[in-house]
Amino acid sequence: MRVLVVGSGGREHALVWKFAQECEVHVAPGNPGMLCECHPVQADDHAGVLWLCSQLLPDLVVIGPEGPLVAGLADLLRANNFPAFGPGAKGAKLEASKAFSKELMSAAGVPTAKSLTCTNPSFAIDEVRRMFAEGHQVVVKASGNALGKGVVVCETEDEALEAIQTMMVKRQFGEAGETVVIEERLIGREFSLLTLCNETGYHSLPVAQDYKRIFDGDQGPNTGGMGSYSPVSWVSEELIRETEELVVAPTLQFLRNQIIQFRGVLFSGLMLTSDGVKCLEYNVRFGDPETQSVVRRLGTGLADALLATATGEQIPPVPILDNHAVTVVLANAGYPGAITSNPEISIPTSLPEGVEVFQAGTKVVDGKLIATGGRVLNVSAAGATLEESKTLAYKTAELIRFEGVQFRNDIGR
Repeated sequence: MRVLVVGSGGREHALVWKFAQECEVHVAPGNPGMLCECHPVQADDHAGVLWLCSQLLPDLVVIGPEGPLVAGLADLLRANNFPAFGPGAKGAKLEASKAFSKELMSAAGVPTAKSLTCTNPSFAIDEVRRMFAEGHQVVVKASGNALGKGVVVCETEDEALEAIQTMMVKRQFGEAGETVVIEERLIGREFSLLTLCNETGYHSLPVAQDYKRIFDGDQGPNTGGMGSYSPVSWVSEELIRETEELVVAPTLQFLRNQIIQFRGVLFSGLMLTSDGVKCLEYNVRFGDPETQSVVRRLGTGLADALLATATGEQIPPVPILDNHAVTVVLANAGYPGAITSNPEISIPTSLPEGVEVFQAGTKVVDGKLIATGGRVLNVSAAGATLEESKTLAYKTAELIRFEGVQFRNDIGR
């Protein structure tokens, strides 16, 4: 099988690493760490991706980032008879619009937090004040795609009002923050479920837990994700089945009722509360950095399962290994704010057994590996136990050098 992966980040690097064990792999545009043929076509260059497909004739195209999915790349590829893993633009609206996803949850009966959608800053401010007066904390979410940073969990009214100012008035996230969703804050433990879906059914991959805040102890602003681990001991098989019944199945049924085809992965961001499982959000692509841990726990067969998903066939189960995985994100100075420098990176030439370093925000300049993004590297370790995996990941993270490097020290705790 020949697979083309579209994207250049840590998630795509992890997928390329896994696919390379099973089939021939190409990537566009890729990054310096990917040991396969990289093609200089950007993920948002849809005409370029289509042209590349006409040259490579891939059996499967896996679209990594959400941007191309929201913009309809999967639709374009399918219209030209290339099997694409990822929903079309209509299905991708689950991630592109939190307002739409909350409407879907309500209509489909998916358990979630009480919320309201606001397009007027004054109305949003009034509603926040009302909710705090009634004794509720809130979460303020930019409705559009803000690259994982447009969610603010607010313990105080002032924090919520500042979030509204940032999103709706100062427009820090551009069009993504023109509309906001204000939710009643839920209390509980979070986990992520990645489910392969098409019209024949669905198949969930191993559960992972990620860490959104920049600092240890879940302090500081939200990021795109600072680490993940899998399995999650407190998420039982029974809870997974319950989540599929309460969240995944009704979501897919609603899409079918709307004649919206969904061939890809449904990422359900979830919280186990005292009232049971609640759906916080949807993504329509593999999570980052959840994927970096999940692929370390899969046996052979992921490429076959994604091909079946993309072509509308019965999705075969993917074997799960009896191991643990921990991924630690190494970020640039200033992240998740402005990045002001591009330091040189030093990675040991020999890594401990069980460790992979997936590159995310890097490029080669004059023969040197340079940090170019906010999240730069993902140190992913697989071992027999959670403790062994954590030890391997952090031992390796300490050996990697670049000026201003920052990472959390509590991934997997």
